Amino acid sequence: MGRDTETAVPAVRIEGLWKRFGEQVAVAGVDLALPAGQFIGLVGPNGAGKTTTLSMVTGLLRPDQGRVEICGQDVWQDPAAVKARIGVLPEGLRMFERLSGRELLAYTGRLRGLPGAEVDKRATQLLDVLDLAGSQHKLVVDYSTGMRKKIGLAAALLHNPEALFLDEPFEGVDPVSAQTIRAVLERYTASGATVVFSSHVMELVESLCSWVAVMAGGRVRTHGPVAEVRGDAPTLQDAFLELVGVRGRAAGEDLDWLGGGAR
Repeated sequence: MGRDTETAVPAVRIEGLWKRFGEQVAVAGVDLALPAGQFIGLVGPNGAGKTTTLSMVTGLLRPDQGRVEICGQDVWQDPAAVKARIGVLPEGLRMFERLSGRELLAYTGRLRGLPGAEVDKRATQLLDVLDLAGSQHKLVVDYSTGMRKKIGLAAALLHNPEALFLDEPFEGVDPVSAQTIRAVLERYTASGATVVFSSHVMELVESLCSWVAVMAGGRVRTHGPVAEVRGDAPTLQDAFLELVGVRGRAAGEDLDWLGGGAR
């Protein structure tokens, strides 16, 4: 059965979130309410604060200031309860690389408190759907980038979380693996669950997401349904470039020495 998406409680509520690293302000007072049951994109240029924000939202990094609620529960007051309800695929995910893919899922599921038989059943299904069945006994250390992303996604989905947080899930992934990941995520959100993922690839976000938040300089510039954020611009990419202040002379205008065979 699908989850109830009519609830007024947002999937994620972020209030006054700040994070500094020395003199550098990475996140500067983010306020957001992310709707439940949707595919949500958190987009921005490199250094916008996307990864830092997602790390604080999922309890991986403690904020200097502010609060986060997921499914109505405070992330930092009851972190264990919140983490039981979410799945996370962070950028640069560290795994137990000397386990095989199947062993990694078996360990993750039992760590989550699922019965062994149920873990094995779900692992078999996920390995099959994500096209990893033929590599299930290979050590994770020998997996390609795309395979690592897929086994990480399988581990994040194994306990059937209410919300899934993915940091650049398609970065470095080949088109076939990307399509597989996309199909699984679309099926997951169709059940009423929530996916929040960061990216700087606007075409991907526009084709996948129903709701988007644009970050730049550690702040949220705008947010809402994709059509509203795009506005009258031809594409989300055009709207994004305008929002983050990329305008003016063409790139490379001053590089008159570049190309043409001149030395």
